[in-house]
Amino acid sequence: MEIFLVATPGLEEPLAEEARALGFDVQVQPGGVTFTGGWPEVWRANLQLRGATRVLARIGAFRAMHPAQLDKRARRFPWADWLRPDVPLRLEAVSRKSRIYHAGAITQRVEAAIRDSIGASFADDAPVTLKIRLEDDLCTFSLDTSGESLHKRGHKQAVGKAPMRETMAAMFLRQCGFDGREPVLDPMCGSGTFVIEAAEIASGLAPGRLRGFAFQQFPGFDAAGFDALRGTVPTAPELLFHGSDRDPGAIRMSRENAERAGIAALTRFETCAFSDLQRPEGPPGLVIINPPYGARIGNKGPLFGLHAAMGEVLRTGFSGWRVGLVTSEAPLARATGLPFREPGPYVAHGGLKVRLWQTGPL
Repeated sequence: MEIFLVATPGLEEPLAEEARALGFDVQVQPGGVTFTGGWPEVWRANLQLRGATRVLARIGAFRAMHPAQLDKRARRFPWADWLRPDVPLRLEAVSRKSRIYHAGAITQRVEAAIRDSIGASFADDAPVTLKIRLEDDLCTFSLDTSGESLHKRGHKQAVGKAPMRETMAAMFLRQCGFDGREPVLDPMCGSGTFVIEAAEIASGLAPGRLRGFAFQQFPGFDAAGFDALRGTVPTAPELLFHGSDRDPGAIRMSRENAERAGIAALTRFETCAFSDLQRPEGPPGLVIINPPYGARIGNKGPLFGLHAAMGEVLRTGFSGWRVGLVTSEAPLARATGLPFREPGPYVAHGGLKVRLWQTGPL
């Protein structure tokens, strides 16, 4: 099958790097990366990749110039090879530059073909989603093998006001050169995303180990084979990963999330204002921050003072550490006075475009 790994827009390249490091032979495309493989590769991609938001398996394609042709070819498709009649299904259709342009009509015809072929039922909250794409009159069927978005690792019940998705945090850590062999500190840690991701990377813990996937509902799923893949034993690093925040509620959330993730022993979360931040004992590492951008606040003035103060604390107290800063506002990054390199590509985040700014060792 052709397998498509969906990326957060702007993070296709680090996802491709991560996939290659795990042994997948991938090509970058707009919106993600592709490779060919079978079900074991689908399982492994869902279980082990930190940067993919979904894993789609392209299960078939044909030309359809008009609705009758779509109807006829959808009825010939071997649905029983891919879908179980007892598992409800949801259809999503899009059409671009095609003579059949109405998504509702596409969905209706494919739904009727599947119902008549295998007797499946359909529901908006179904555990399995079939994506139908018509582009230049080519109809492609893809199964969403993930189910819930892969940023939902299974350990985070508590989140802050503007949480960074785990998939994004992992790719920003990768872009900062983090490979699990140095300490990480997030002084505005919110619900602990950067710190928990860093601790998991250092431990070799699979990001999908605590959750289920849609492919477990497919015909012929090999539960024993998947359990063997999931049962890899991690290694505990001799490092600590630190988070602090001035909000005691955020620190409580972070500790609870780290506990559920099984890496509480590797993390330290403390209530602390940025102005009181102390360099952790031990070797230098990476400070990574996702500070307020003021995008939804009219007056950005106070944020310039905050960023200048942040820069002062880091310059004076964190010699030898590198800094990664995620922001939508270039003037705020510059207000820190830190020696940032050219920022990374724009990345879509909650309706904003953010970029990663990095320094070398301070």
